[in-house]
Amino acid sequence: MQLVRRGDSAAFEIVYERHATAAFSLAYRMVGNRNAAEDVVQEAFLSLWRSGARYDRNRGSVRTWILGIVHNRAIDALRRSLVHDRRRASDEGIEERFEAKERTEVEAARNDEAREVHAALKTLPDEQCKVIELAYFGGFSHSEIADMLQTPIGTVKGRMRLGLEKMRGQLGGLAEAWT
Repeated sequence: MQLVRRGDSAAFEIVYERHATAAFSLAYRMVGNRNAAEDVVQEAFLSLWRSGARYDRNRGSVRTWILGIVHNRAIDALRRSLVHDRRRASDEGIEERFEAKERTEVEAARNDEAREVHAALKTLPDEQCKVIELAYFGGFSHSEIADMLQTPIGTVKGRMRLGLEKMRGQLGGLAEAWT
């Protein structure tokens, strides 16, 4: 990573070859579309290259860091897609076909729940937050997460259990439906 930080393209190529498959897998599971996933991975690696690779080994493995970048880019892509879809629906007048009151109540409830879950996730240590995000938002199994994070499966399960217990305590009844 020090070579990548100095602009060594051969070192960057090695980093890409080692982590592109896991990055694509995460992006694909999050966005659900091959082309969008490829764009997300490309944006993530371009960001890594342009930023001078601000990797900090004290915060985790290279793979974990890269997957975090991919995760953030995938969320950005989903948000852009949602805005685009809403604009297109608005332009076509589709929203007029739905009853606004029911739709608004459901969306408001989902948004409230999402905010509560996100706030609870932010209170967790990075290691616990990462395994929960990969499992619930990325759709990865414990063994896949262990491979991605280069961590023993027992450690992944332990982090998952501890993180979910902390979230249950914070979320109360909402946690029962989420786990």
